[in-house]
Amino acid sequence: MKKNLVCISSEEMFNDLLQNGIQTFRLQQDVKIGNSTISLHKANAIEGIIKEWLANWFDSQGYTNIHNTTHTHPDFWLTPKDMTKDLLEVKCFYKSPGFEIANFISYVKEIVEKPYRLHSKYLLLKYDMNPETGIVTLENAWLKNVWEICSSSGPRPIKVQEKKKVIYNIRPATWYAEQSEYPVFECLEDFLAAIEQTLYDYNQTRSTLAEGWAKNLCKAYKEHYGKELNLPRWYDIKEKYYQPKKIIDEAKKALKKYRIDNLIIDLNCQTIRN
Repeated sequence: MKKNLVCISSEEMFNDLLQNGIQTFRLQQDVKIGNSTISLHKANAIEGIIKEWLANWFDSQGYTNIHNTTHTHPDFWLTPKDMTKDLLEVKCFYKSPGFEIANFISYVKEIVEKPYRLHSKYLLLKYDMNPETGIVTLENAWLKNVWEICSSSGPRPIKVQEKKKVIYNIRPATWYAEQSEYPVFECLEDFLAAIEQTLYDYNQTRSTLAEGWAKNLCKAYKEHYGKELNLPRWYDIKEKYYQPKKIIDEAKKALKKYRIDNLIIDLNCQTIRN
């Protein structure tokens, strides 16, 4: 008997994944094919297998989905009847996030044409590799909006991969770090303000994409969602997204002093009671 498929949101899927999915994932790093042994140490190979496993897991749970097996966005549509909703991107990493969020130029063009991509959810899976057993397991998972995994950086308003003054990809922040010089963006509008300023700062887009980009994006967004986007000027919000190391170190010292002072007070109280 064919199983009735259930349409669920990204948040519902994520909660079920945490409860029933992550613990079931096991992958042997070394795969034997005939007389040959292939080691799956490369991140893109492991990510590809994890995505295939996810597709099977969605099907086994009876969740509607379309798995995009091409190298385009998104990785999954969770609501096949409406391809503008519940877009899911899957990113996997080992130790620290070094994956590509998107090609910078392609992304800034596409979100004008498809503003709904701004609300894609990112399923972020951190995996661990046991050197003794050779087993890959899923260690942690997050479900985030794109602005919640992006930040500013030293050279640019938004963190990018840049070589010889050529911008290639948008790169993630370490969103789970307790403290960072460059905290993640607080909202969609601040994220877009950082992109707009980067377009103006970058030689290859200053005279082509930058002029009118924000206006066109806001128009497309309103046409799709019926809501206004109000982008701030980057230099009005810049200070929120840069916390120099000196400030962080001072905060750590203050916290340490607070803990020591409270420990002394607690010891003194115990002495008095005794």
